[in-house]
Amino acid sequence: MAHIRNDAPAARRRSFPAGRRAALGVLTAATVTATLAMPLSTAWAQADGDRAARSGRAALQRNLDDIVRKDGVVGAQAALVDGKDRISVRSGTAERGTDRPVPLDGSFRMGSNTKTFVATVVLQLVAEGRMGLDDTVDHWLPGVIEGNGNDGSRITVRQLLQHTSGLPDYAPHLPGIFDEEGFEKHRFETLRPRQLVDLALQDRPTFEPGKGWSYSNTGYIVVGMIIEKVTGKNWSEEVRDRIIKPLGLKHTFSARGRFDLPKPHAKSYMQFKSGGPLVESTEINMSWGDSAGDLVTTSKDLTRFWRGLLGGELLRPEQLKQMKSTVPAPREGHNLQERAGLGILWRPLSCTGGYWGHGGTTLGHLNANGFTGKGERGVVVMRSTNLAMEDRDTRTDKLVDDALCRR
Repeated sequence: MAHIRNDAPAARRRSFPAGRRAALGVLTAATVTATLAMPLSTAWAQADGDRAARSGRAALQRNLDDIVRKDGVVGAQAALVDGKDRISVRSGTAERGTDRPVPLDGSFRMGSNTKTFVATVVLQLVAEGRMGLDDTVDHWLPGVIEGNGNDGSRITVRQLLQHTSGLPDYAPHLPGIFDEEGFEKHRFETLRPRQLVDLALQDRPTFEPGKGWSYSNTGYIVVGMIIEKVTGKNWSEEVRDRIIKPLGLKHTFSARGRFDLPKPHAKSYMQFKSGGPLVESTEINMSWGDSAGDLVTTSKDLTRFWRGLLGGELLRPEQLKQMKSTVPAPREGHNLQERAGLGILWRPLSCTGGYWGHGGTTLGHLNANGFTGKGERGVVVMRSTNLAMEDRDTRTDKLVDDALCRR
């Protein structure tokens, strides 16, 4: 395996500004006069809307407080959008041992939600006729996937995007980064995409290509390599030019070579084993995530992305249909009837119907999201603490479900 560089910064940024507290609304004489001048039915409708907004905010705040208080999360932030309306709440603190509030729209690492951006680029390239979903890995990267029964001539791009390739995951082989004792030593090391793939190929396939479903970060590292082969540019440049710039996502970027987060942000914390200490993990080299999970964003930007994607701004109808064509995605320890599309996941709601989204975890951040229909209603949740507990997602999933079901 190639040499691993240690790129620890000479000086780490350590101070961050406090977020502002939400301002309370003020009822003015002009507001009262304007309300009285309305038709009575319109005034009642506005009052009902105001009550619904207050109820929605209260429920969102209550669920977020439960995540912080009952799970032991340091800080969390959530944003709910419905049409043109937006509600933002926060809970906990931006840093342990302080009373600094969590920024309402601070920067965070989105983790595996990066996969949805990458899949979108691939589907755009497919629409342009530059590649096909049924192209094999060997067609673009001959000899990269071979050994221990892994065979790139039998794996398609579609299978990589849908986690049906059978490629083993590289995460269990990452050198020390998921270990409490080795984290400080390895947190700034750089791993190249080919190194990540080679780590995964130490294992045999999880199943024959197309014969099962298993979440594989390795598949998206390979997809990133294929994008570069097709376009001549790194996957992150294609994401920037095809998604970030057209949608005006001013606070979304690939973390390549950057270890800190833009201000404002909450500090992040990682718990490596159940009952263990929370280790501050804000500054880290995300090269181990690469095209499987290295993007940084904010809740407003991520909301804009999902609305643009589901609303048809990024993909042609045929490609969006392909993205949303799903297969069962059974996960150990999860009872949800989750289904996987191409870089996108579908989950049922407790009320009726279901929602689209793709959460993500890193060494510190956890984000969850869900959007219904064409993105008209949706919620984004950011937790600044990644816990080792088995049911760490339960209350976060409940918040998403409750926010989307409550009208």
